[in-house]
Amino acid sequence: MKVFLTLLYLFEGFLQAATQSTVQTSEFHLRGDYLIGGLFNIHYVAAANFQRPQAIDCSSKLFILPNYRRFQLMRFSVEEINNSSSLLPNISLGYQMFDHCSDIHSFPGIFKLLSVNDLIRPWEDASTGLPNAIGVVGPFTSTHALSIAPIFMTNLFPMVSYGCSGSVFSKKNLYPSFLRTVHSNKDVINSIVGIILNFNWRWVAFLYSDDDFGKDGLEQFKNKIEDSEICLAFYKAINVNTDYLQVFKQIEEQNIKVIVVFAPKVYAEAVVESAVQLNVTNKVWIADDGWSLNKKLPSMNGIQNIGTVLGVAQPVVTIPGFTDFIYSAISQTDGGDTEQKMFCNQKCNCSNLSVKTLLNADPSFSFPVYAAVYAIAHALHNTLRCGSDRCHKNITVHPHMILEELKKSNFTLLNQTVQFDENGDPKFGSLSVVFWNSSGNAEEVGSYHFQSSIHLSINKTKIKWFTNGEVPTSLCSPECPAGYAKKPNGMHKCCFTCEICKTNNYVNISEDPFKCISCKDTEWAAEGSTSCLPRLLEYVSLTDIGAVLTMVLEGLLLGLTVSVSVVFAINYNTPVVRSAGGPICFLNLGCLSLCSISVFFYFGVPTPSSCVLRYLPFILFYTVCLACFVVRSFQIVCIFKISAQIPNIHIWWVKYHGQWLLISAAFMFQALSLTISFCCDPPRPYNEMLWYPEQIILSCNLNIQASCFSLFLLVSLCCLCFIFSYMAKDLPKNYNEAKAITFCLLLLICTWVIFITEYMLYRGKYIQIFNALAVLSSLYSFLLWYFLPKCYIIIFKPDKNTQQYFQGLIQSYTKTISQ
Repeated sequence: MKVFLTLLYLFEGFLQAATQSTVQTSEFHLRGDYLIGGLFNIHYVAAANFQRPQAIDCSSKLFILPNYRRFQLMRFSVEEINNSSSLLPNISLGYQMFDHCSDIHSFPGIFKLLSVNDLIRPWEDASTGLPNAIGVVGPFTSTHALSIAPIFMTNLFPMVSYGCSGSVFSKKNLYPSFLRTVHSNKDVINSIVGIILNFNWRWVAFLYSDDDFGKDGLEQFKNKIEDSEICLAFYKAINVNTDYLQVFKQIEEQNIKVIVVFAPKVYAEAVVESAVQLNVTNKVWIADDGWSLNKKLPSMNGIQNIGTVLGVAQPVVTIPGFTDFIYSAISQTDGGDTEQKMFCNQKCNCSNLSVKTLLNADPSFSFPVYAAVYAIAHALHNTLRCGSDRCHKNITVHPHMILEELKKSNFTLLNQTVQFDENGDPKFGSLSVVFWNSSGNAEEVGSYHFQSSIHLSINKTKIKWFTNGEVPTSLCSPECPAGYAKKPNGMHKCCFTCEICKTNNYVNISEDPFKCISCKDTEWAAEGSTSCLPRLLEYVSLTDIGAVLTMVLEGLLLGLTVSVSVVFAINYNTPVVRSAGGPICFLNLGCLSLCSISVFFYFGVPTPSSCVLRYLPFILFYTVCLACFVVRSFQIVCIFKISAQIPNIHIWWVKYHGQWLLISAAFMFQALSLTISFCCDPPRPYNEMLWYPEQIILSCNLNIQASCFSLFLLVSLCCLCFIFSYMAKDLPKNYNEAKAITFCLLLLICTWVIFITEYMLYRGKYIQIFNALAVLSSLYSFLLWYFLPKCYIIIFKPDKNTQQYFQGLIQSYTKTISQ
């Protein structure tokens, strides 16, 4: 219904146009068996607010030379097809072309193409008559196509555009009979973004025409850069009223060095000319395929000052025979013109145009025009079932039949295979990357292939930058050094400050340049790293020199312990052995030997069982050792001091074997405490990762809280022993039992104070050796300073190992006390 009302409303303009006359012999019309429509905006009418869509005279408007060249190329293509003996052998192809200079004032030509016998009857069935044309080539711009395409789509009238690149036309539910021989804006934008990425530009401006073409380009550009590192710092729609002084001021304030201009020739020229006049310098300009091959701008005075101009362009394809055709066509136009009745907007007013001027015009979109005409001709060839010498003229050709054959197009033209995909977009062609050189020419420096795995290739050596060799940079913020993460500064991801990643953190710029990532527990990284390194596993192996020396000391301890036990066993009934504790001595020496077992488990890779054996033998049997020395200290004090004052204690002690009760109680309490604590939370392998970021120290972890009772018992026994032995400090000078025990305890205390201090300052792998040495020192302190002196007396001072000598010491001490 909407289309119907539109047709009725516009019909008045069509009737007015049909009555116009008085133009010269026209280039716009050629009779033939079948006609192809052609829409070329040879003249330009600036967009205006909506007005009544009455016809206007395009020939009085701004002349656009490149579009006139494309217009002539369609004429040439039809003439070449008619001269061919194979494509349409017994068929003549004609054309009806119009100067489609406006999107709202150029409907008469559209209705002329769709009319049946010069009548428009939208309420009648389309099958009752055939329109003047079987298809149309054009229009050039997306805005023009959007205004007229719905009219052609109504009856599936085929349109083959040679320049309309709007992405919306790929939607076949809206534009089922629309095809094109140029790639869509999406493909052009992909190539532009490829250039930007290729030169590592990140901070760009985008100027686009304030029409459907430009708005679609902006949308495609935003979508393409969304997941890239490119930031759209500034974008602006441009039209005839744009204040370029303000535009360039904003671009300069943001320090933008790269400007994409996505606009038709008229707007692009206005932008560049304004840049020259306003002395905009040192920029990189990227042109779309609509103006990258512009012939006027590269030769302007002062164009070198604006910077470097790159662009994507339709490849310049030489059409064989076109030059000769132009010479012939221009000479015919300049000849005698005869008046005849013509339709409106089929007049050029360009009789003063020279051949050289026309041939030197912007050659872009030449092949798309050529391919569009040939595509319709091949579709007609297939519809008429043409052979090598004739076509079947008895077949009634409807536009929808041409459309079906167009969709199946598959022919070779100038070494290119012309095909369309399911959206009516071309499956052939490529884009060139051009550079405006100092000679005023657009020099090809690369290409963008759509079907290739490597789309973009650029010969950078051909580009002469305004920076005299170096590629210009366009960044909001300079790139961060390696190992620094980006901290966003503002709304754009390209604007940031740099923060160094701390120890055990790294930044992976390929995944997320804005985040420092923590390394795994088994990895480490120095400050400012870009990756993590595996941590070195550190432990003291059994072959380590420190471990070997420690185990040698352990073996020596066992050897000395056995030797002392043998000496004591041989001299068991002597006063020295009996004063040292008698049978308790052997218990003590045995426990010292059993304690030393722990030392072997400080080396090698820790396991749950080795961790238990590292602590269990030492804590359990050293408890017995200390209990033995507590007993011995108490006995000395009891004999010399307490028994005289409280004789019952000594009697009770002897009667009930107090020494064995105390030792057994200490052993049982410690065994119970260790059983409970090790069942609840046994020592287990532990990886020390905090002290040394580049290492993992393999050790064992003893839960101090769970083992607090066991450790408390050891400390308590040590304190009791020290108290009792200290109480006996004034015993006979030569009777040094208590003094020896006191000295051993002092060595024991010093050993563990030193180790704890070392443990607080150092947690490397050799702390295991220090711990083992602390254990050995605890054992050696009693062996060397308590037992070996007695062996020395037994072996080398036998005169002091007699009953008389010991009684003399006691009697002398008794006399001293009584005095």
